[in-house]
Amino acid sequence: MKDTITVTFQETGNVTSPSGFQASGVAAAIKKPGRLDMALIYSEKPCNAAAVYTTNKVQAAPLTVTREHIAAGALRAVVINAGNANACTGEQGLENARTMATKAGIALGLKAQEVAVSSTGVIGQQMPMERIVAGIEKLSQSLSNEGYQAAEAIMTTDLVPKTGKVELSIGEQKITIGAMAKGSGMIHPNMATMLAFYTTDAKISKPLLEKAMKKATKVSYNMISVDGDTSTNDMALILANGTSLAPAIEAEGPLYDAFEKGLIELSVHLAKAIARDGEGATKLVGVHVKGAKTEEDAQKAARTVISSSLFKSAIFGADANWGRILCAIGYSGADFDPSTVDIYLGDIQTARDGEALDFSEEKAVSILSQREVTITADLKNGQAEARAWGCDLTYEYVKINADYRT
Repeated sequence: MKDTITVTFQETGNVTSPSGFQASGVAAAIKKPGRLDMALIYSEKPCNAAAVYTTNKVQAAPLTVTREHIAAGALRAVVINAGNANACTGEQGLENARTMATKAGIALGLKAQEVAVSSTGVIGQQMPMERIVAGIEKLSQSLSNEGYQAAEAIMTTDLVPKTGKVELSIGEQKITIGAMAKGSGMIHPNMATMLAFYTTDAKISKPLLEKAMKKATKVSYNMISVDGDTSTNDMALILANGTSLAPAIEAEGPLYDAFEKGLIELSVHLAKAIARDGEGATKLVGVHVKGAKTEEDAQKAARTVISSSLFKSAIFGADANWGRILCAIGYSGADFDPSTVDIYLGDIQTARDGEALDFSEEKAVSILSQREVTITADLKNGQAEARAWGCDLTYEYVKINADYRT
């Protein structure tokens, strides 16, 4: 690869940014009347596909169907609904998920196995299939190059849609990766109630697509937490239709590295957007653990801190209680020496070698009162580092989840 490869991220993109993709979003009365609640992504060409799913042992019917269809070969479409998770619904739920794929296939002139299925919403309720089928017909008739209604349609308690794109420039040729995601509650490391859908016009082999997707998920969606709950429906799925005129990505090397870098950057953007939009949240919180012996140690420590209810409550109250950070690292399972750890709240060092320092409480409160807060823990035990993202734990979070079904 002689050409210089540049990677450029843009928040304004979506799943229709790559060539050969269309999308739509409609109101099918699955949620509140008038709310967009069904989405469709469609490719003009067959796509290599890869996906990463929730680690919860309780998994929704759409995940089973999507796994089967990806294993069977190329995909052309994804049909998604909000308002009903189709989880814990037995054989009827599985039949309903298959029906969604079949009906979408008929509407688009595809085989059922060319359609992936995804759902999000309330667990334990059977799907309103008459409305679902009618929604699929409306979706197929309203496909366009504008992808933003699709991003809005997959939202549940989200306050804002989450989209973006990355462009790889290789000489005069270009590869685009577009994406949309949803997530606000039931967010915890190892994925969460979050869905993410990526499209790309890259010509990339299925094994390399799977490798890039796993790597991107590891450092993004597996490093966020809102409330410590891992959902039954989580899915991050990518479709690659190969319509770009750029060189094919058939082996590891500079072009694959650039693709992976772009996918990671886009995934981290979406993961942070999910954390920022956490239910009831007032602050985006980033935890940077450095000086760890291994990347696994750094990830364990960062994930545990960002998941701590005590820590998240302190952030909500702008309480400079740095001891909760060191405490969480202590039970994270990471290998470190507590007597060497330095803690920073923003740019204020509050602890050195595991012991308190004098610092300005007033300045600390000012830092912790900002919309974005960064915490740093230096374990001074090696060269590895990791970042995790989350939000504060507020009164509003309890209110939202106390009456979620009503």
